[in-house]
Amino acid sequence: MDIQRAVSYQEFGWKGSRLACQRLKEAVAEIKKTAKADSVTAADGAVTLVEKIWPALESMDSSSGALGGSVGWALTKLLPIVVEARVNRKTRDQWLVRLFQVILEDGVDYLWPVQER
Repeated sequence: MDIQRAVSYQEFGWKGSRLACQRLKEAVAEIKKTAKADSVTAADGAVTLVEKIWPALESMDSSSGALGGSVGWALTKLLPIVVEARVNRKTRDQWLVRLFQVILEDGVDYLWPVQER
């Protein structure tokens, strides 16, 4: 599932936030399903999704708080998948570099749970 598709919904006003939240929920479900069979692929998918959150949502109206709430929920589901994945040090370091970069680029602090973790 590609969260960036939700950006195309921004012209629909409040429906854009609702659809973005729905797409985020679908992406999390897909990653959780993948984790049952392949935790490393799921964790890499979770890191990729985290990388796409800010670019996908930065131009959307988040005044209702729904987007922030959905992102927070998604991160609580995804971070354990990343943490628990059994990968070598090189892969984990690459994920950490990628996550650090998106934390720096996050314009509204959506990713504060990642930073805390």
